Amino acid sequence: MYSRLFSASVFGIDAFIVEIETHLDNALPAFSIVGLPDSTIKESRERVSAAIKNSDFIFPTKKITVNLAPADVSKVGSAFDLPIALGILSAVGFLPQESFEGVIALGELSLEGGLRPIHGALSIAIKTKEEGYTKLLVPKQNAEEAALVDGIEVIPIETLREAVEYINGTTNITPCYVDKTEIFQNQYHSRENMSDVKGQDNVKRAIEIAAAGGHNILLIGPPGSGKTMLAKRIPSVLPPLTLNESLETTKIHSIAGLLEKGQALVTDRPFRSPHHTISDVALVGGGASFIRPGEISIAHHGVLFLDELPEFARNVLEVLRQPLEDKNISIARSKQSVDYPANFMLACSMNPCPCGNYGDPSKECTCSPTQIQKYLGKISGPLLDRIDIHVEVPAVKYQDLAAKANGESSEFIRERVIKAREMQSERFAKMDGIHKNADMSSKDIRKFCELDDASQKLLERAMQRMGLSARAYDRILKVGRTIADLAGADSIQSFHISEAIQYRSLDRDYWK
Repeated sequence: MYSRLFSASVFGIDAFIVEIETHLDNALPAFSIVGLPDSTIKESRERVSAAIKNSDFIFPTKKITVNLAPADVSKVGSAFDLPIALGILSAVGFLPQESFEGVIALGELSLEGGLRPIHGALSIAIKTKEEGYTKLLVPKQNAEEAALVDGIEVIPIETLREAVEYINGTTNITPCYVDKTEIFQNQYHSRENMSDVKGQDNVKRAIEIAAAGGHNILLIGPPGSGKTMLAKRIPSVLPPLTLNESLETTKIHSIAGLLEKGQALVTDRPFRSPHHTISDVALVGGGASFIRPGEISIAHHGVLFLDELPEFARNVLEVLRQPLEDKNISIARSKQSVDYPANFMLACSMNPCPCGNYGDPSKECTCSPTQIQKYLGKISGPLLDRIDIHVEVPAVKYQDLAAKANGESSEFIRERVIKAREMQSERFAKMDGIHKNADMSSKDIRKFCELDDASQKLLERAMQRMGLSARAYDRILKVGRTIADLAGADSIQSFHISEAIQYRSLDRDYWK
């Protein structure tokens, strides 16, 4: 007795089709699953047998062998429970083999036969359509997420018995349908607003530039100056996600199990703020049997905020260097290698010294030069070089704190940022993988960041006096291009370069 049907599993942010073969033999009762299953899949034997019995079906007292093909690829997750159960029922003749034509089935079973949600439903739905399958049987909780993909019928299933009755044709289930446009338009807007911040106009300007070009930014200043408050308001001035960005972000969050109940689509830019005790694996991703996305991938198309930067372990900070350049992360293990996207905006904040008062004109610093150097030395030069904008956040003056008038709101700043991004979208319309100024390579910089003689001389003097690296040179040109975009200028002028150079001066003041 033999049956064959299809399911799917995820690898990285993409999915692959898995063929599930079931063979029943007249031998001593046994239940084995082969094809490189992980421990979760091996445990499905107990879930499947209990679910079949509690759904009022007869579990066969035979030797059951389930093969997950391709057999040389590791399979992970609990989504194979439902197809394994259906395969067993088909092998005993309860379900006709031809009823599985064009169907992908997946879902985790409870012991009583109910279906629980799975991870990666959107990625699997995309693969289902690409491979020409027409129906996708998923737990009801995942139906709206999977239905974001047009061209396939997404059948919401609540129990094993309901799945059997649907496949047998004894019950009818209406396919799930969602309106992507409607979901996408109902975007949540951050309750944090730049108008809450008193003073700090120069810092707000730096954040506006960073948001307009997708640049990394470092805020350095004494405790209580508003660094964290400002950083948490960065998402409020970022442009809204495009539909493609939203779908890509949803895939990552679905695989990581971060979608909230009832949430089908991620419509807001992620803002991740891990604690400084985070490990390097949690930051970039990894794992033994299943390589999970880390914080840098979960922050894809959004903001990764590292508060109190020097408190992070040195090895944790150093693993950021390659993703900041390449906009993705390749995680290699002995048995597999996975690529995750990591195109995020890095925002960091830190004190200038252990006591936090170094450079503050109104407070005395109690740290020795050695302590200050050791504290700042936790941030390596190569990492600092990859942060485009360095801005000092001074203590807020009493006059600003006591002022009744609010500062400029996030809505007005966001409008300017969106206009600048629209200019960049038009500029890079024919470029693959480039959507904003921060994404430009050295070749793109030479093409889109041409300087006049005055700007070239200004930048040459700055590099000689400040000892800037070639990477810093590229970063200044990118920031200069963004400043010009905010001004609506077609070409970069000397005053744009002058402002961009200003945002590279703090490393000289503190680190050199």
